Amino acid sequence: MADSQGRVWTGVLRVGPHRGDHRVALRAAISVAVPLLVLWMLGRLDLSIYASFGAFAALYGRHDVFRDRIRMQASAGGVLLAAMLIGTVLSVASAPAAVSILVLAVIASAVTLLAYTMRWHPPGPLFPVFAVGACATIPATAASFGDVLLVGGASVIFGLAVTAIIGLFTRGTREAPPRSRQPVGPIAWEMAATVAVAIVGAGFAGFLLLDSHWYWAAVGAVAAVSGPQLNARVIRGIQRLVGTLLGILVAAGMLAVDLPPLAVIALVVLLQAAAELFVGRNYGIAMVFITPLALLMVHLAAPAPVDVLLQDRAIETVIGVAVGTAVAVASAALRRRQTKS
Repeated sequence: MADSQGRVWTGVLRVGPHRGDHRVALRAAISVAVPLLVLWMLGRLDLSIYASFGAFAALYGRHDVFRDRIRMQASAGGVLLAAMLIGTVLSVASAPAAVSILVLAVIASAVTLLAYTMRWHPPGPLFPVFAVGACATIPATAASFGDVLLVGGASVIFGLAVTAIIGLFTRGTREAPPRSRQPVGPIAWEMAATVAVAIVGAGFAGFLLLDSHWYWAAVGAVAAVSGPQLNARVIRGIQRLVGTLLGILVAAGMLAVDLPPLAVIALVVLLQAAAELFVGRNYGIAMVFITPLALLMVHLAAPAPVDVLLQDRAIETVIGVAVGTAVAVASAALRRRQTKS
């Protein structure tokens, strides 16, 4: 037990080596900066959340060979676009939170299987869950579907173009062959089921305690059940919790100042780049930057009182990590029992 706890805390604190992360950070910064600047020039920053989610496609395949990276980004971009559309459907239909949570759980489970078989990196359904939940809770009309397709789709395509242009100048003449898909086995099915259960538990708990941003609890739960092994899940949950709480302090300072939109865009770009410098090395440090980034994204699209945003983010994250960790422990215990029998 002591040895296991030691490995957990070592994993929480360990910072991995730098592996050319500055190149990934630059690619991510360009992919999010240009769409946001275009929306600023058009006076439509209310659509910024669609552009931001579309830009997330450029974060996939950070250290993979060019062909794998493009494949991941294209498939993830399509899923993110679909996630935004589904969330918009839930918003336009004024779907009850209970329905939205169940839909979110089904989508997360399906995306978990897709990410596994297509070997996505980063793996799992974290970004699509965030996209569905955020779009489901932001006011929308029938015209919003066109906004999602135009703004979100253009952002995905721009990110792919950035990756392709950089790839043309940086990839070697002899690349490794592309990865083959891996079959869905018991591990993948267990991960999909665990994600669904964690989202349902955290989503309903978050909704009952804090109505408006319940999906943050679901996102926190997904982070806490990511990975095939219990230690990895516990490490990620602790890092998510501590990093988020520290990130809220950073966000409080940023949101306390009434910054002009262009300054907010600059902060979003810098935070995105900083997050990519650390997300592959220590998830907790990355969360210090990701948390204010997420809050600024939501605040740009649907302004809300700052104290409400900060409070919701803190409480929902605690709920999500607690529920996700409980589900991860229960899943590991069930797996051990099945192995013994």
